[in-house]
Amino acid sequence: MLQLWDLGPQRQADLVTLLGSDTATMTRTIRRLETAGFIRRRRSEHDKRVYIIEPTAASLALRAQVEQVWSDLEAAVTRNLDKSQQTQLLNLLEQAEADLIPVAANAETDGMGQL
Repeated sequence: MLQLWDLGPQRQADLVTLLGSDTATMTRTIRRLETAGFIRRRRSEHDKRVYIIEPTAASLALRAQVEQVWSDLEAAVTRNLDKSQQTQLLNLLEQAEADLIPVAANAETDGMGQL
């Protein structure tokens, strides 16, 4: 949701790339968000094979709350760290995320559905 809020409507394929996901996982995520009423999926006017994903008014209404929770979480996690430690933590978390992406993709393609 954060990416859609920040960037506006996106092609489904672009979200896969942007978020480092795979097509199957993104399709399920979009379906869940659509069912919950947080996104709308529509065909592109220029290419009917392409879906455009956009946030709904319901999701936009939650944006301020989500951003506040995210900010509060960041503050709680880093409150006892100096700037150098905060940078180090961010780098470690980014590395952990990068390491988990292929593991998650393999779990999806192997049909395990879990890590």
